[in-house]
Amino acid sequence: MTVSPGDPVRRPVCVRPGTVVSLVLSPRTDGKRWTAVRSSAPALVLVTGRQVAADGTAHVSLRAAGTRGGSAEITVSAKEPDLAGTGGVGFTLAVTVTPYAREG
Repeated sequence: MTVSPGDPVRRPVCVRPGTVVSLVLSPRTDGKRWTAVRSSAPALVLVTGRQVAADGTAHVSLRAAGTRGGSAEITVSAKEPDLAGTGGVGFTLAVTVTPYAREG
């Protein structure tokens, strides 16, 4: 999933347990840089990797729990490079994990 300047700052996605989502955040046009990535429910959706390239593109890997269903918000902060602190939320991914139906 790619997020580009001008895209909505909040996006929903529905995945199955065990899914890995690769999130690519294009460089921002407002001078801010992508910083911290947090999951509201790390036991359900875990941030497993984060890299920021020299051009400001951020690459994040998210892994959904193996069997459970539920929802989590992944927030990505953005801030001016020369300011202290974590910055404000620049993008939110609302992840819903939906288990496969059980027979029986």
